[in-house]
Amino acid sequence: MSKKLEIYLNESKHQKQIEFHANPSRNRWVFGGNRTGKTECGAVEVVLWATRRAVEGWAVSLSRQMSRDITQAKILKYLNKNQIAEIVMYQGRKGSPEYGVIDFIILSNGSKITFKSCEQGREKFQGTGLDFVWFDEEPPEDIYEECLIRTLDKEGSCVWATMTPLKGKTWVYDKIYLNQSGDIWAMFMSWEDNPYLLPAEIKKMQSALSSDALESRKYGRFMEGTGLVFSEFCADANVIDPFDIPSGWYNCVSIDPGYTSPTAVLWLAVDTDENVYVVADYSVAEKQVTHHAREILRISQTLGFENPQVIIDSNATARTLGSPESVAEQFMKCGIKVDAKVDKTVIDGLMKTKGLLKNVDGIRKLFIFRNCTNLIREIKDYWWGDNERPVKRDDHCIDALRYFVSTVYEFAKPRATMSAPRVIKKNILGTTKQKFIKEARLK
Repeated sequence: MSKKLEIYLNESKHQKQIEFHANPSRNRWVFGGNRTGKTECGAVEVVLWATRRAVEGWAVSLSRQMSRDITQAKILKYLNKNQIAEIVMYQGRKGSPEYGVIDFIILSNGSKITFKSCEQGREKFQGTGLDFVWFDEEPPEDIYEECLIRTLDKEGSCVWATMTPLKGKTWVYDKIYLNQSGDIWAMFMSWEDNPYLLPAEIKKMQSALSSDALESRKYGRFMEGTGLVFSEFCADANVIDPFDIPSGWYNCVSIDPGYTSPTAVLWLAVDTDENVYVVADYSVAEKQVTHHAREILRISQTLGFENPQVIIDSNATARTLGSPESVAEQFMKCGIKVDAKVDKTVIDGLMKTKGLLKNVDGIRKLFIFRNCTNLIREIKDYWWGDNERPVKRDDHCIDALRYFVSTVYEFAKPRATMSAPRVIKKNILGTTKQKFIKEARLK
C-alpha cells in the first residue's frame, strides 16, 4: 500500500468519502460539486479493487485529455511504482506516463486497469466481462449500458460514478437518482462536506458562479435546463460604451472558424481587476482564411492589440479534402500564430460564462462593448433545448467567447495580473471605466 493511500484510508476526515467506500451496493453514484472530493474517492476505489486481488476494470473519462489530466493522474497518485508491472501507452512514453495518455496498467498482482474515453464511441466498449467500471463524470447512456452489461456476468462486480450534474435532468436523473433501490445507491457531496476546503476558497469560488451554476457546482444538484441560457445577461449592465484599451491590459483574440457558417472572431481584454471586456467582434461567412486573416490583423492594429494571444477551435487543426493545409496552418501562413489547445466543454464553459455575466453575489465581471452587435444578438437569442443542451443555432461568437473563458481566463488567469502592467496615468479613461463597472454591479 502506498503512503498516500494509507494516509487517505487511516487519517481521512471526509465522512462522505468514508461512507462511499463502505457502501456495499453494486452500482454507486456520487453527485458532487467541483472540489468536493468526489473524483478522489472514485480513483481510490479503483486502486483498492486493483490491489486487493487480481481483477480487471475500466476507468472511463469523457475524453483522452480528461483521462490524462484527471483520471490517470489520480490513480497513479495512489500506486507505488513497485506495484506496477507494466504500463502500455496510447500516446507518449511509458517512462513518463503522467505526461502522456495511458492505454492500460498491469499491476504486479495481475490486475489490469484500462483507461477508456467516451469520445471513442459505444463500439469500443464492447468486450468480455469486467470486475469494475468507474465513470469520471456523466457518460452517454449507451456507453453506460454497454459497461453495465460487461459487469453483469461477474459475481461481486461493481460500477461506480463520480460526477457533477452540469447537463441538467438527463437520463442519470431518471434512471439513477429517481430509481435508487436494490443495487443502485447515490449520495450528494457539497463544498461543506470537504474538510480540506478552506472557507476563503469556498467564498472565492462562490463569487465566480451564477445562481444556476451554484446548484450543480457547489451542491452537486440537478438543475433545470429551460429558457434562456444567459438569463443573467442585462443589456443595461453588461453592455457598455467603447473606450480605448490601456496598453498594460492583457489582450486575446478568439476564433471560431467556418466557411458556410460564419467565421466568428472576438477581441477581448482583461484589466488588473480580472474584469473581461469584449472589445470587438467579427462574423463573416463564405470567405477564405486569407480574407479573415487580413481583417483580424487590421482590426487588431486599429484596437492597439500588440501581439495578442490568439486561440482557435481545436477542429481547425484537421485537414480536409478541400485543402492540403489545415485552417490553423493557413492562419499561421498568413502571419497569425494560433493556439488550438482550447477547452471545448460546452456546459462547463457556459456555466463559467454565466458566472462572469453575473455571479451569485450579483457581481458582474464580463462587459461587452456596444459595437459587438453579433455577440449581443446571439446572447439574447440563445435558448436551452429539449435535450438539456443549448439549441445549436447562430452561436459562433458565443463559441469564441466560451473558448476564451474556459481556456484563457479560467486556467491562465489574466496575464495582466501575472506580470507588472505598464504604468497608466490616471485620466478620464480610467474614471470612465470605473464608473461603468460601479454602475453595472448595482444593476
